[in-house]
Amino acid sequence: MKTIILPPTFGALLLALSCNGAVAAPAEHKEFEATLHAPFQAAADARRTFSLNFSYPGLEQPGTVYWKLELVNPQGRVVQRWRGSLPIAGQDVPLQVAWDGRIKGAPAASGLYRVRMRAILRGVHHDEHHGAVEQDWQIAVGARPAQRMPRFAPLPGIRDAAAGTAMAPATGALPYTVYLANLHSQSNHSDGGAALDDCKGAQDPLKARYGPEAAFAYARGRGLDILAVSEHNHMYDGSDGTDASADPVRAKDLYKAGLASAAAFNATKPGFLALYGMEWGVINNGGHVNIFNSDELLGWETNALGELLADTATARNDYAALYTLMRRRGWVGQFNHPSHSGQFKVNGVPLGYTEDGDEAMALCEVMNSTAFSTNDTETETRRSNFEQACNRLLEAGYHLAFSTNQDNHCANWGASYTNRTGVLLPTGAALTRDSFVEALKARRVFATMDKGSQLIFTANGKLMGARFSNRGPLTLSANFASAAGKKVAAVAIMEGVPGRNGSVTEVSNLATTSFTPAPGKHFYYARVTQDDGNVLWSAPVWVTQE
Repeated sequence: MKTIILPPTFGALLLALSCNGAVAAPAEHKEFEATLHAPFQAAADARRTFSLNFSYPGLEQPGTVYWKLELVNPQGRVVQRWRGSLPIAGQDVPLQVAWDGRIKGAPAASGLYRVRMRAILRGVHHDEHHGAVEQDWQIAVGARPAQRMPRFAPLPGIRDAAAGTAMAPATGALPYTVYLANLHSQSNHSDGGAALDDCKGAQDPLKARYGPEAAFAYARGRGLDILAVSEHNHMYDGSDGTDASADPVRAKDLYKAGLASAAAFNATKPGFLALYGMEWGVINNGGHVNIFNSDELLGWETNALGELLADTATARNDYAALYTLMRRRGWVGQFNHPSHSGQFKVNGVPLGYTEDGDEAMALCEVMNSTAFSTNDTETETRRSNFEQACNRLLEAGYHLAFSTNQDNHCANWGASYTNRTGVLLPTGAALTRDSFVEALKARRVFATMDKGSQLIFTANGKLMGARFSNRGPLTLSANFASAAGKKVAAVAIMEGVPGRNGSVTEVSNLATTSFTPAPGKHFYYARVTQDDGNVLWSAPVWVTQE
């Protein structure tokens, strides 16, 4: 990894706010994390090993993790279970569960199975527990023919010409260019930016080695087209809590310095978009929201003199008020690593809907690699799936596209895994913050665990993100392309009803399907699984059937 030195102006500002040294600061990340890695394909002898990992940064007292793993057959029945418990003291606790490919002594029938994990952490006092974590991944059992996919002319990527990849556009391709993004990361303007050999988790705010300039340069060097550095909004005082002696001018100036560093980088690096913004909120009874285009630092903390340590006051955990402000300012946001319950409350309702929130919030993280990965070879196996929580938001009424990011806190921005958020801009349009925001507002976005693959979803020829009324049949098409020649193992066309607060269900396992929906409002999206297990999610379309 290249060593990148901070410009003197930014380095001096950080020195004024803090002292040197990278020390773990877990308070903002005090939450139970449980990940599941389920290999999509088995070994030659049909065996495979499921890898579970449990962690709780900053756990004050040892506890016990109770876990359950279920194997669900293609008919939806649980055919095998494993369960157990193990002690945890805060650090990563890995666990491996072996499966021999057999059910009740006989080889498992071929098909697409699901592996479901549920884990809960209980404290020393048994009535003290933390929210359950659920993970769900698909696996293939036995030989399966490749899924038939429609002919699709892949969209160009900004780096195609330089890389010489097979993703060059064909005649008749849609008039859009795909830009690959990581829309969630931190630097030493909050609790990220530690060198890989010194990164043990979240850092004490403003004390790690690398700032946003280093992050932008690193991501660009690793082939990304867009990197969002999204700093925790309440750490600009140099504290994970509140520094009573903090100077509000210095806190606000640091945020302005971050905006200036992104602008300066963009001015000299055309074809790459450096974004600087904030990750608003706290985990405890809250939830994290990325705001991509705010020139104002938002906050709720004050120093001992009562001075606000931000440009604009926002009440902690008041998401309805935040959404109203975002809509008024024209800001766009992303729900970061949403939990099934306890987060983004509106009037006491988790994942609660407001019209202002629907206007302001554009993205939902559907899958992330672990935030504290030090992997820089794109092979991280600790990954979390948030599709069920995103579906709850869609069912609540939000119009959201899926994104997948890395939440990097170490100096490996975009390099821990191959996942990217694909953003579609009109071909020939300049890559700027304004054109990026316009694409997000139109939901021209897909999420992919494979940076070399694309998924473009259409409904009666209308591009994903569209909202329209329809009469008669509806034809949905999941269009897939892979630069590496990857094949599709499974397709799922998913359907839900905005505002119903129900369950999203699969309506077809075909890449192209036609039917006449029931009268009323619907949303549809495509989920495609490659033959290597990597998954892609399209943005939905929203259809009012007349």
